[in-house]
Formats: sequence, C-alpha cells, structure tokens
Amino acid sequence: MLISIQDVMVNTEIADTPFVCDLKRCKGACCTFESSYGAPLNREEIGKIDSILNEIKSYMPEMSIDEIDENGFYEEKDGELFIRSIENKECVFVHFQDGIARCTIEKAFNEGKINFKKPISCHLFPIRKTNFGGDVLKYEKIDECKPALEKGASENVTIAEFCEEPLQRNFGNQWYSEFKKAIGR
Repeated sequence: MLISIQDVMVNTEIADTPFVCDLKRCKGACCTFESSYGAPLNREEIGKIDSILNEIKSYMPEMSIDEIDENGFYEEKDGELFIRSIENKECVFVHFQDGIARCTIEKAFNEGKINFKKPISCHLFPIRKTNFGGDVLKYEKIDECKPALEKGASENVTIAEFCEEPLQRNFGNQWYSEFKKAIGR
C-alpha cells in the first residue's frame, strides 16, 4: 500500500518491515552487488564528490583510484547517473576492513575529513527512491539483507526507524514527523 506524505509516495512496507544492518553477516553486500549499474547519484552529488576526491583517495584501493583516474567516478546510462563499479561488482568507493565492504566517503566523513556523508541512495538503502512524476519510496528486497531482517525483528526496529537519519536528510524533519504520524509511530 502507498501513502502520500507531502507529495512523496511511500510504500508502507518501509514502516512495517523489521530491518537493522548486520555487517558481520552480510559483509557490506550492498556495496558489492553484481550489476552493470552502480548506486544511483543525483546531479548535485557529482560536484560534492568531485570536491572531496583528493581527501578520500587515501582510503581507496589502487584499482579504484586507477578506475576513477581513467574513467571518472560516475557514469550516465539511459539518462540516469550511477557510481562506477569495478568489474560490474564493487563500488569504486569501497574499501575492505576485516573482510567487510565499507564506504571510503563515509569513513572520511566519520573521521571529520569531509562534510559529505555519502550519496543519498546509499544512505537510504534499503529504501530506493524513484521518480514517477514525483518521489516514490519503496523497500528494495534483496537476499543478502536477510540477516538485517532478522536483526531488525530481534531489536524491534523497522526500516522507517533504521533510516530516520537519511529520510530526514533527504526530506527534512517536518516530513519525517508527518511520516511517523501517518504510520502511527
């Protein structure tokens, strides 16, 4: 079922589905999906990422730096913008720590080196934002996230709660408050 919050259509699965990332079990699979498309980007993020590339390159593996130097960090396919991936698998901004795929942009942000956390599509995941004459939010179900469903159920946390920060970042605090009220939280 879809509900409308300030002209944003939201699939209620976001409010009803338990979810908390379990990186120890999934190993950061969302950053390493096999696909010819990387994570979606919006135009504004290209300039932001371009301005921080020098700061984040120190966290990146050499093959990612080479890919970016040769082809850039994003590509346009079918009129949409995406982060480049290495061999149609891991994001160019991935580094591995203890066998877990992690975001170099987020690492630099957490260490106070930059003021951009990561692309909103990555921050919102497992929520996917699409545009069908306006924003539509839906839960993107993937097998690699089964541990997150289990952890969310055991901690009694839904996708809506898990993604509070990125939802507020993207739509604002008032929008999130109206969303919570609409879903009875």
